[in-house]
Amino acid sequence: MSNQDFDLDTVKHFFEHDYHDRGMMKWQGFYLSDHTAALNQQKQQLNEVYVPRPQQSLAEITQLLADAYQRQQPVIIQLKTVDQNNRHWPDITTLIHGYNANDIVVDSDRLIPLQDIRNVADKKTEKL
Repeated sequence: MSNQDFDLDTVKHFFEHDYHDRGMMKWQGFYLSDHTAALNQQKQQLNEVYVPRPQQSLAEITQLLADAYQRQQPVIIQLKTVDQNNRHWPDITTLIHGYNANDIVVDSDRLIPLQDIRNVADKKTEKL
């Protein structure tokens, strides 16, 4: 059958009167359980509220980080950073891999400025 065999009026009549688009219903079958689980997890993370911990002094923060670095013990770090809704970001649980005068190194290559840290807690003594 070639394109010339189609009557444009018949095609137009079919789409105007006989064809009924199901809209989003036709796409629902494409969502796999992995997709819906990931969407639910993302929604849960967006709705989670992280309680602000007390602001520690720079001296206290550097002392706790130095101790954790020496003992190679993980710490829980809360940053001062907040999102557009004024909610704190999730805590960072990590080992301290190094430091310089103004930053600490976590995750082997990520630098966190000391001025951005709100609170540091020892993972062993922290109640989760």
